[in-house]
Amino acid sequence: MKCIRFNHEDKYIKEFINLPKKLYTKKDNMEDANTIKELLLEKHPLSKYFTLNKFLIYKEDEVVGRFIITEYPDDKKTCYIGFFECIHDKKVAKYLFNNAYEFAKEKKYKKLIGPVDASFWIKYRLKINKFERPYTGEPYNLPYYYELFTDNRFKVCDHYTSQLYEKVDETYSNAKFTEHYDKFIKLGYKIMKPSIHEYDRCIAEVYDLVTDLYSNFPIFKDVEKEDFLKLYKSYEKIINMDMVRMAYYKDKAVGFYISIPNYHNIVYHLTPINIIKILRQRKKPKGYVMLYMGVNQKHQGLGKAIVYSIVEELKKNNLPSIGALAHDGKINQDYAKEKINSRYEYVLLERKIK
Repeated sequence: MKCIRFNHEDKYIKEFINLPKKLYTKKDNMEDANTIKELLLEKHPLSKYFTLNKFLIYKEDEVVGRFIITEYPDDKKTCYIGFFECIHDKKVAKYLFNNAYEFAKEKKYKKLIGPVDASFWIKYRLKINKFERPYTGEPYNLPYYYELFTDNRFKVCDHYTSQLYEKVDETYSNAKFTEHYDKFIKLGYKIMKPSIHEYDRCIAEVYDLVTDLYSNFPIFKDVEKEDFLKLYKSYEKIINMDMVRMAYYKDKAVGFYISIPNYHNIVYHLTPINIIKILRQRKKPKGYVMLYMGVNQKHQGLGKAIVYSIVEELKKNNLPSIGALAHDGKINQDYAKEKINSRYEYVLLERKIK
């Protein structure tokens, strides 16, 4: 076996991008090849924030693994392993992780955390259960990856869940949600369903809230508003504003809730047929993925009021939903727990460097 570190060479970029196509099926390949190419060529909106050290693992001239070590200039103790893909071979995995470890050790880092694909804002976390058809936004991977990480001295450092909610019909009610909604409306709060024409303004308001609310999340790194807006501009093409809420108090944004239709993985593979499917499903979703929610800390309890408004929308359509990627200990893990069918689990792992 050999480990090749590369930069912008066409041959290696193609082989890096092609490996997932060999490992996954068309239904569970969640990689957007265009985004990966932008990152590899340092042309992504967030590329200026980090350095990517890119590696391919070969066995008899065939690519059998890949990974990237991400470095941040202001983070001297931790580097991040991501874009990890590997065949189901423990010897290959050991060789891959040993090379990652030695690189991190040579750079004098204290720990290696992963999987993190460059940034908190791009993709991170490892799926560890219920390997069904992936939902839009899910950090999906092959079932044996968890074993490969733990076999190579990685230990779980953070745990997350996504909640799969059954359909909500007209008979459903939640007294706490109703109580909170009525309370905050009486206090002068406005919980709005914005139009698509207000998308740019709303996403700018979300940025102002997110940078404060998410700052204590594991691996969080701040980005400038201009770059955040570039990153989330593409969501305008797939979002259904019926399942978006902005909360205001005295005309200032103090909370938000963002859902998108569950397109599974077709949004990452924009063929003409998939574009038609996206346009149809945006108008008539078959389910929703609840991606982001946040409330300014001075307005505790507002989250339940916003969820009330979302539940009422779900009741109109009688659709299932997924509450995506809540960190352990966050209150939204157990919102409407009587409607939770099952939970998907995800982890972050770390390996200390000695």
